[in-house]
Amino acid sequence: MRRESRVSEDTSRLRGLAVLCLQTLGVAGAYFAAAKLGLQHELVRGQVTPLWPPTGIALACLLLMGLRIWPGITLGAFLVNVPIGPTALAVVVISAGNTLAPVCSYLLLTRVGFRTTLDRLRDALALVFLGALGGMLVSATMGTGALVLSGALELDKFWPTWSVWWTGDAMGVLVCTPLLLVIRHTYRSSASVALSRWVEAVALLVGITIVTVMATSGSVNLLFLVFPFLIWAALRFELVGAVVCALLVTMIAILSAARGTGPFADHDLFTNMVTLQAFNGSAALTALLLAAVIAERNRAHRNIKQVCDRLTDVMARIEGGQSAEQQEVRNFLRGSSQSTSRTDGER
Repeated sequence: MRRESRVSEDTSRLRGLAVLCLQTLGVAGAYFAAAKLGLQHELVRGQVTPLWPPTGIALACLLLMGLRIWPGITLGAFLVNVPIGPTALAVVVISAGNTLAPVCSYLLLTRVGFRTTLDRLRDALALVFLGALGGMLVSATMGTGALVLSGALELDKFWPTWSVWWTGDAMGVLVCTPLLLVIRHTYRSSASVALSRWVEAVALLVGITIVTVMATSGSVNLLFLVFPFLIWAALRFELVGAVVCALLVTMIAILSAARGTGPFADHDLFTNMVTLQAFNGSAALTALLLAAVIAERNRAHRNIKQVCDRLTDVMARIEGGQSAEQQEVRNFLRGSSQSTSRTDGER
């Protein structure tokens, strides 16, 4: 029996190790693929972009699968930085920063009781301030510092590059992490959605695409036309609609900034980055926070309805129980009166 139990334990360990290896390789592959997409619109040295999706993917994987998959993040970051890194030491430091940043964000979020359903305002705020703005300070500082120390970046360009790096990593968390988390929790219920909802969703996506393209091709004032569509997405489709629309808006704005058109024309890198990331950050925050508030309100309404339904059932049972007791008392009294009348008649 002991030998059989040991064999069973060894088999389960091997299976767990195999699953962990597959998860690690999957995370590394997803990180690498997302990085290649992000590098299509680099702004500094072929490796600093206004949107770095791998950070959002890495944080989502940590939140869903745990801290044990951090080697996959390191492997993916290393494979991405080897061809573009200026020196071997810089590659190691940048890869370490790309790993430590989502790990720090994960630890901060778990410490405050973050829930991956994102159906509370406190969870959305935690993701913004701890996951995006706080944790990504690590990768931006280590990465930019490595470029300066290796001689690939001049010292006077440290802060502009650092700001691009930090905001790009933060935007990756704000846009990509909620999208992956909400897909994880809502993909099963998509089959039960009514046809009218699908029609409305398509109309929303088409409308926000057209408006965003027009706004990013004109003046800065036109950018505000996007926000009514983000509010529509949050009100009608909660998190899933809000994060999809925020990602779509961000991608269109980045394409416009890379081409230097509309509000991003005839400006230096710093001015364009301030305009771009202010717009992208406002859009992402509006969509995420409003959707979290709506989700929290709807969840509270559902809880209240459940409590009311339970109270109704309890009251019905109590009333039914009282009626039964009253019927029993009546039967007892009726039986007693009948026996008494019989006794009197016999007498």
